[in-house]
Amino acid sequence: MLKEKLKKHIEKVIQLTNDEYSFVSSHFSFENYKKNDFLIQKGENVKHFYYVVSGLLKLVYDDIDGKQHIVSFAMEDWWESDFLAYFTKTKATMSLQCIEDTHVFCLTLENYEKLISDLPKMESFFLKKSISGHIASQNRILSFLTSNAKERYEQLLKQYPLLFQRVPKTLLASYLGVSRETLSRLSS
Repeated sequence: MLKEKLKKHIEKVIQLTNDEYSFVSSHFSFENYKKNDFLIQKGENVKHFYYVVSGLLKLVYDDIDGKQHIVSFAMEDWWESDFLAYFTKTKATMSLQCIEDTHVFCLTLENYEKLISDLPKMESFFLKKSISGHIASQNRILSFLTSNAKERYEQLLKQYPLLFQRVPKTLLASYLGVSRETLSRLSS
């Protein structure tokens, strides 16, 4: 059942034969995490790139003053990691933590490289996922540069209405770059 979710997700982008999918799935491990568990902690090696089967994650950066910044959320059908640390084999600069109980497929860098080397269509899959993530990141940056807090709130609500039902207001406020009080005013 769980492996079928991963297969359906991949097949939204590329088609795989049953043998190809068996090969692909053999490169992933599966993990269950509880609410508040860390998948990645700042300062540690980043071992995996995660595909979220169910649950909700937050990617967090703590600045030198100890202020926590929400870089992103990841829910079902999304991929997440500290990509800089993962791909450069350096220590994590961010933490990835569960907001809800979460179930993920995990992919090591070694297995990622094997997949794209041995099955070129997986390279196409990961490229398309990376491009989508890059576009989302650029849109978020542009939103911060060109939109006020109310406009950012409305954009987020329109784009990801489920987040508002699942994410505590303090985390949404951090993601939007506003105080909890400002978020309350925006949502009323």
